[in-house]
Amino acid sequence: MKGTEIQEAWWLVFQALNRILDRSLIDSLLLVRDEANMRFFLAGIMQGSNRGDVLVGQDYRQQITFLLKQHFPESEVYDPLQGNERSLDYDEEKARATFVGHNQMCREVDVVVAYLPEASMGTAIEMWEAYSHGKVVISISPLVRNWVIRFCSHYVCADLTAFEAALSSQQIQQTISEQLT
Repeated sequence: MKGTEIQEAWWLVFQALNRILDRSLIDSLLLVRDEANMRFFLAGIMQGSNRGDVLVGQDYRQQITFLLKQHFPESEVYDPLQGNERSLDYDEEKARATFVGHNQMCREVDVVVAYLPEASMGTAIEMWEAYSHGKVVISISPLVRNWVIRFCSHYVCADLTAFEAALSSQQIQQTISEQLT
């Protein structure tokens, strides 16, 4: 199976479990984690302030995923763009299910890494969902005075270079460890 197919299969299983099982049972199953098998959700700007059906550059996703896998080799990194590359063409029902599903995932992963070189309403919601449900939020953004960045992040890096340096110096790992205990 390809990575996209695995993510789609995982998502289908999650949706089926969500419908069948009691919510508290799912939550207890998802709590069995350690640093070796953490789950990351890669949040980040997609449309930004574009008024049309246009995505901003998404190259950052590969770089962040690479860095996370390098420093957390046994972890899972969920990239919501993978398998949803044509999401701007989704009908209302599929778009809503994707939006709600991704926000639900942010409540259940261990860490949300949010890339925000500029403001993004969707990423702000994902950050809030994670933060308000006790998950770790790491932001990559120069918008240090933005209230969502300030109050919903456990660690902030100004850019991808600073993110890489913070991973290399173990600062992000220490923050995650402190927040998850």
